[in-house]
Amino acid sequence: MPLTDTQIKGLRPASSPTKHSDGGGLHLLVSPTGGKLWRLSYRFAGKQKTLAFGAYPAISLADARLKRADAKKLLANGVDPAQQARIEKTNRLVANTNTFAAIADEFFVKVEREGKADATLTKKRWLLGMAKADLGDRPIAEIGAAEILAPLRAVEGEGNYETARRLRAVIGQVFRYAIATARAENDPTFGLKGALTAPIVTHRAALTDRKAFGGLLRAVWDYEGMAETRAALQLMALLYPRPGELRQAEWSEFDLGGCVWTIPFTRMKMRREHKKPLPAAAVEILRYLHTLTGRGRLVFPSVQSSLRPMSENTLNSALRRMGFSSAEVSAHGFRATASTLLNECGKWQADAIEAELAHIGADEVRRVYHRASYWDERVRMAEWWAGQLDLLRQS
Repeated sequence: MPLTDTQIKGLRPASSPTKHSDGGGLHLLVSPTGGKLWRLSYRFAGKQKTLAFGAYPAISLADARLKRADAKKLLANGVDPAQQARIEKTNRLVANTNTFAAIADEFFVKVEREGKADATLTKKRWLLGMAKADLGDRPIAEIGAAEILAPLRAVEGEGNYETARRLRAVIGQVFRYAIATARAENDPTFGLKGALTAPIVTHRAALTDRKAFGGLLRAVWDYEGMAETRAALQLMALLYPRPGELRQAEWSEFDLGGCVWTIPFTRMKMRREHKKPLPAAAVEILRYLHTLTGRGRLVFPSVQSSLRPMSENTLNSALRRMGFSSAEVSAHGFRATASTLLNECGKWQADAIEAELAHIGADEVRRVYHRASYWDERVRMAEWWAGQLDLLRQS
């Protein structure tokens, strides 16, 4: 006879375990201590087996019967229910181990091994920390687009549209790493590309009018602040590197005799070594700088510690003290100024200018050609540009 809830509630323990059948192999095992445990007896591959479903009342009579039905379906398809239960348990354990936080940490270690720049690592660590605050404990394979959208909306709601965009991107990188390591099947962030507010792009301030740029150059060359800061701004104008590439420069990178600055790949945005020709004016500034900081490793050490480079705010702060607003000019803007004026003059091939700026094309062969074929032109261009700065300062 099938069991009833009333009958089950009335069952009392005996001195030894007792079985109470519900039919179809399902029975309730009452232990001497009073525990009521669901069990299913079945045969598979000629062997008698038993499968545990859990304890009553946590597993109700109705629940136990549903589990029996599921087990019977597996048997009908030639699957051992006990083996299937072990597989599912293992999968749950793996899922609980493969949380978003765990995989995000693995991904970050991989990025570190790839030698990414410190600034890139710092930003990625910060964004991953934001993502882990909301998604960290969740098995990555169970996270859906709606769950990711919630923290993105929170960031967006504070007006940080660019941060929300970058957060979505780094979450997507973690998911793609999980896919590559066989711990997720899809990237839910792909479907969220159009869900976020697009940030308004604001280009870094730069002077591209020759007369106005001449005024900036006069202010830089007449700057009465620290000599190291003045020299850094002069070199930004002469060489137009990215500010971080110059601030963190080490004396070992400069061949003043050969007039070459070799910037290591670890500081380059495009992750490849970049050589820049040094015009005579830049070599003169560097030789003077060497008398100030040449005993240390860094060309532009911090005023607080010779082991740390000049602060990223130093150059822009100096420009503000000269009277230039953030809407007019920035340290990074020297690159845009040089690019504009060099292209406008018509003397130099656009590819040579792009090579000097360390921009990168889609074609790998083209990259190699830039480095090899345009060096002589870039050397001439460096001297010409230095001469133009002299003319603009005097005009």
